[in-house]
Amino acid sequence: MNRFAGRVRVLTAFVLLATTAPAAFAQDVTEDHLKAARAAIASIGATDNFDNILPNLAERLKVNLIQSSPNYQDLISTTVDAKALELAGRRADLEREAATIYAKTFTIEQLNAISAFYQSDAGKKLLNDGPIASREMMKAADIWAAGVSRDLSAEATKALQSTLAPPADAAGQPPTAPAPAPAP
Repeated sequence: MNRFAGRVRVLTAFVLLATTAPAAFAQDVTEDHLKAARAAIASIGATDNFDNILPNLAERLKVNLIQSSPNYQDLISTTVDAKALELAGRRADLEREAATIYAKTFTIEQLNAISAFYQSDAGKKLLNDGPIASREMMKAADIWAAGVSRDLSAEATKALQSTLAPPADAAGQPPTAPAPAPAP
């Protein structure tokens, strides 16, 4: 899941950039550029996580419609599934949009380098094991931060004790707390 979350964040950033900075993306891209972009997207699986969008939308719609009309559950399920299948072809529109975003963001050379790397053994290993390594690094960072926090607190407290401690009396003893006032 982490692998897909990272890809979704990257693609989302590109989509946001494309919608907020249209002047930067005004140029047209060539078919070769789109081909390189599609190869890069395929090599990193950038749009794989989007495969579940339509089925998830269909399931949510079925749940909502069945709650409204529970006696028609079979008809609702059949109808929504059929309509979802009719719309499945529109998935290509998302692929085309993603390729255009990548093509406008990266040069053909960069896209080819991305594809080459992620099709290599090292790139495949990064895609598969990168999320595990990231998770382990976060655990290590948490452990490290806890240790540093503990040591910082102990060292700072120790250093401040001599400065913040009340002065000792002539015999070198710290002053005693005043006796409580007698009750009236």
